[in-house]
Amino acid sequence: MRTGVIRYIGVLGLGLAALAGCHRGVRFENQVFSKEGVRYRVGEVPPGWARVTLPENDLAWFLQDTGHALSVNATCREKTDAPLDVLTHHLLEGFTERQEVTRQLEVVDEREALRSHYLAKLDGVPVELMLVVLKKDRCLFDFTYVAPLDRLDSHREALDALVLGFHAEETSS
Repeated sequence: MRTGVIRYIGVLGLGLAALAGCHRGVRFENQVFSKEGVRYRVGEVPPGWARVTLPENDLAWFLQDTGHALSVNATCREKTDAPLDVLTHHLLEGFTERQEVTRQLEVVDEREALRSHYLAKLDGVPVELMLVVLKKDRCLFDFTYVAPLDRLDSHREALDALVLGFHAEETSS
């Protein structure tokens, strides 16, 4: 799926460009993201998060000089049969020494979602991850929050805001 959450959001800061424009057919306005075949709303991240463009994420943000990163992605296919725990493990690609801390089911936009907390390493650097995965309307939606070790709770409200405001919307295609 994604390699180390796009190499931990470009190893946080290296080579990241702030979003200046839109890719063809991709829009993010008034907290609504749309691309071919999918349209969804997310909650607003707190002030201070810089939005960035990454090739394999619909939406991504990072906090300058802190090591915190957020991303949201939708992958739509005719069949998305894999269980939520298997889909979660795809998000951990590129991370080593992965250790699950907690896993719990919750409801997001009237669908069962799996929220998982992991400790892991990326290029030998310890990090914490909070992942939320759900399937709705033939799409897989994933939310990823990556933080330095022991700093997950310091900005977790940003992930919670994105997830709380999530709603898959009708598309015209």
